[in-house]
Amino acid sequence: MMTYSCELKKGQMGMPTGYGKVIILLAFFVGIFFQAQTNRYIYELRLKMDSTDHDYQKYHMILDIGKDETKFYGRDLLISDSINKKFGNLESKHVDMTGQIIKRKTGSSTNENFLNIKFDYYTYSTTDPIHWEIDKETKKFNNYIVQKATADFGGRQWIAWFSTEVPLNEGPYKFTRLPGLVFEIYDDKNNFIYKLVKNEKLLKNVDTNDFLESNFGNKAVKVNEGQRRKLLMDFYNDPFSFERTNLANKQDLNINIGGNQVKNVEELNAQVKTMQGIISKYNNPVDLNKAIKYK
Repeated sequence: MMTYSCELKKGQMGMPTGYGKVIILLAFFVGIFFQAQTNRYIYELRLKMDSTDHDYQKYHMILDIGKDETKFYGRDLLISDSINKKFGNLESKHVDMTGQIIKRKTGSSTNENFLNIKFDYYTYSTTDPIHWEIDKETKKFNNYIVQKATADFGGRQWIAWFSTEVPLNEGPYKFTRLPGLVFEIYDDKNNFIYKLVKNEKLLKNVDTNDFLESNFGNKAVKVNEGQRRKLLMDFYNDPFSFERTNLANKQDLNINIGGNQVKNVEELNAQVKTMQGIISKYNNPVDLNKAIKYK
């Protein structure tokens, strides 16, 4: 954290010389600090890619709460971006596997969602009001008192624990508009479990243009809900359309998919069937009511 110090000298009345100037200067620095400051909260997210799984995938997710914007994204995206900026290239890339990259105006229920589909990157807007029921039940979370709230959202029943001791009406993913920061939240089937593990204050807003608004060179293309569903369905119907085109044009006769060499259409179709099985199995998005019904 930056610190500022001034040497004060005594005047005739026992008042430091230039006292008024120091107060003005201090107020200026404090104003800059709060204007530029970002509150960063890191959550451990445990999720089941398949609702029938017993094991969890674990990710660390970042919630950046700025004066004007709140962003939620995977820490691995930030790490890859930091490596690129350090070495001046785009060699380090990361594709999000959680489907939970979000940007919104701080305190808003309208979210800008970001999504990878194979080689491309898309954004679409959703309005996600959550009607919370606040319970009197409380418990200790580290050194904080947190209070229980419940909601039906996205086709799941959610239990949240928030603290009014941190008066930020934000939380991970789309879980906002409670009278305090969300420390912990999970659905009643324990498919998704978010727990706050760390926080820090940043003196300036975080530049996410290279990995959130775009994905390491791929600028997000804006689509609507119907287009999003069609893109996902098209991908399911032929997840290797790019390879199929190359094979048909004989541009690439050495196609490798999952460690398997594909030399003809029959072998490619077999890989399509395998991939379709994987897509169908791991179809457990946090917004369950917006899951694609693959046929």
